[in-house]
Amino acid sequence: MKIACIGAGYVGGPTMAMIAYKCPDIEVVVLDIAQARIDQWNSDKLPIYEPGLDEIVFEARGRNLFFSIDVEKHVGEADIIFISVNTPTKVRGVGAGAAADLTYWESAARTIAKACTSSKIIVEKSTVPVKTAEAVEKVLARNCVDKSIRFDILSNPEFLAEGTAIDDLKKPDRVLIGGRETESGLKAVATLKAVYERWVPSERVITANLWSAELSKLTANAFLAQRISSINAISALCEATGANVKQVSYAIGTDSRIGPKFLNASVGFGGSCFQKDILNLVYICESVGLKEVADYWRSVVTINDYQKDRFVNRMLEAMFNTVSGKRCAIFGFAFKKDTGDTRETPAIDVCHKLMADKAKIACYDPQVTEDQMIRDLSLDPYMWDHPAGQVTPKMTMVKQQFTTCKTAYEAAAGAHCIAIMTEWDEFKTLDYQKLYDGMVKPAYIFDGRNIVDPVKLREIGFVVYGIGQPLDPFVTESAF
Repeated sequence: MKIACIGAGYVGGPTMAMIAYKCPDIEVVVLDIAQARIDQWNSDKLPIYEPGLDEIVFEARGRNLFFSIDVEKHVGEADIIFISVNTPTKVRGVGAGAAADLTYWESAARTIAKACTSSKIIVEKSTVPVKTAEAVEKVLARNCVDKSIRFDILSNPEFLAEGTAIDDLKKPDRVLIGGRETESGLKAVATLKAVYERWVPSERVITANLWSAELSKLTANAFLAQRISSINAISALCEATGANVKQVSYAIGTDSRIGPKFLNASVGFGGSCFQKDILNLVYICESVGLKEVADYWRSVVTINDYQKDRFVNRMLEAMFNTVSGKRCAIFGFAFKKDTGDTRETPAIDVCHKLMADKAKIACYDPQVTEDQMIRDLSLDPYMWDHPAGQVTPKMTMVKQQFTTCKTAYEAAAGAHCIAIMTEWDEFKTLDYQKLYDGMVKPAYIFDGRNIVDPVKLREIGFVVYGIGQPLDPFVTESAF
């Protein structure tokens, strides 16, 4: 069997590497039109930081895992073709700011139609709107010259979480495969199911119809984001009443009907999926006339934006309503620990708001490069996943207020405050006395991830703010 995957990003690369790693008799080729990205996959330094990824790629690469830009050749030879291209939020036109841009999807479908000389199984791996499979079928049917060729479209959404992706791929909660409930559709589902069952217990490989599978991915991300926004909304109430959101989260998480996961209050959620998928869900609901449902899901994003605004407002109020000219140390830029992914990271909005008040930002992240941070801070909303507009005039302005540092200690030297934006483990074990000694007084810590001990830090001399925790007396007295 031969498998090809169009798209070498955060989903396509790791997923195909795992299939090749677990199925050494299957040839897997990951394809992309960007030579630079393919070169990185073929190098010693992969384009994605993910714990455990190097091991499986280096084990399978050159044996039965290959990375190439020769899209048409390998698509034409494959038995199963995964499509794992970007589906970014539209930035203009109908549905701008909510609907998914399927430009890359349509382009991939046209490439497949042109390259194929035999019947194929086409697998949706990207997160797509409901009924995308139907659109792909139409493009393939009208563009494939040989009308005897059959294309069976499957939906196989990926549920991995960045930072734990390899473990998620090795031992997934479930693998979902959706297909048409026809003889050929069921046969295609069985073919793909057999691949996953090489290492995933059969009871965890579940099947559904195409539309249910497509909607399940959007719904899963919406539910996870909803939990984060729900506890973040409660964190604001905790601060207003003197309650501790950590204690509230623990108490409700012991209820088996609720469970403890995704109940950690924070500065807000980020990543490539949550906001994009919720907005896509909102657009779909509006398109079919479900305004109240759309409003409900939009509120999840509204609370997320509110939480980021609230965090910055706490910083400003505590620091005497101005950060103009003040050095603010940002600890972490990635949207979560154990990944270098910065898409929709809360750090972008927090830095923007601080710089708007003329703060000087000094940022340290162990996995994110300076170029990536500058690019992210220079792009307009929703442009992070679009090739156009990678370089903007805003970069010059950003560089005047934003610098990167090689260590947390360098970032905090001479700073008025530290804002913890990513829950990297190293931030839990820093020498905070050393950090305090090198900072301007009063020295503040704004913990956007609730990973440090406020009692111990206050004993050192810090003024500490933690999301949803009782307010520091200094903050209460001086700022409110």
